[in-house]
Amino acid sequence: MNEPKYKRILLKISGEALAGEASRGLDFDVIGSVCDVIKKCVDAGVQIGLVVGGGNFWRGLKDGGDRMERTRADHMGMLATVINSMALADMLEKRDVPVRVQTAIEMKSIAEPYIRSRAIRHLEKGRVVIFGCGTGNPFFSTDTAAVLRAAEIDADAILLAKNIDGVYSADPNKDPTAVKYDSITYDEVLAQHLQVMDSTATSLSMDNKIPVILFALKDPENIYRVVTGEKIGTIVKEGK
Repeated sequence: MNEPKYKRILLKISGEALAGEASRGLDFDVIGSVCDVIKKCVDAGVQIGLVVGGGNFWRGLKDGGDRMERTRADHMGMLATVINSMALADMLEKRDVPVRVQTAIEMKSIAEPYIRSRAIRHLEKGRVVIFGCGTGNPFFSTDTAAVLRAAEIDADAILLAKNIDGVYSADPNKDPTAVKYDSITYDEVLAQHLQVMDSTATSLSMDNKIPVILFALKDPENIYRVVTGEKIGTIVKEGK
């Protein structure tokens, strides 16, 4: 077994990735495969904080659009992340992985409130901590929540597991000449308006000097490969 390159990570999984081919709802085969690899990482001694999106159920701005008040639409998106958090927690526990769900909006009947010191204590004890409800504030994406939690728990890296295998110069689905980057700087991402994360999340990761590795979740083993230092996807960092 390869030695982990990172001791503590923040893994961000998009909600759409958990839906598999259906694009909506939950694909438990996909979730199970992801949890198998998370267990593998935990067994290797990696401390894992996890933020999951809610787009497989509801995307505040996209689904609410101009038909709903933005704050309420975003709050619905936060609730969607809790559904995904609970599903992941259940599947991890079935694999004997200790896990705690913490939410930015208090839901004491089903999860712990987010408390930084408690989250770090859980991580030190080998528990996976799943952070639900994003930042707890409207107008902020779950990518921003991932970077915020990564900074708060002193994560060594942010792993973005999405439906695309890296950062491209343009949308590869629309532009066949799009070039995939192995490495790119925060400044270049912002200057070229590349869709790695939203600009708030990118700026926050740059300010806190946290490297971001974006890769495809289609093969969940990519999570373990990144953790052990294999060059998968695209790394966003200071300098090249």
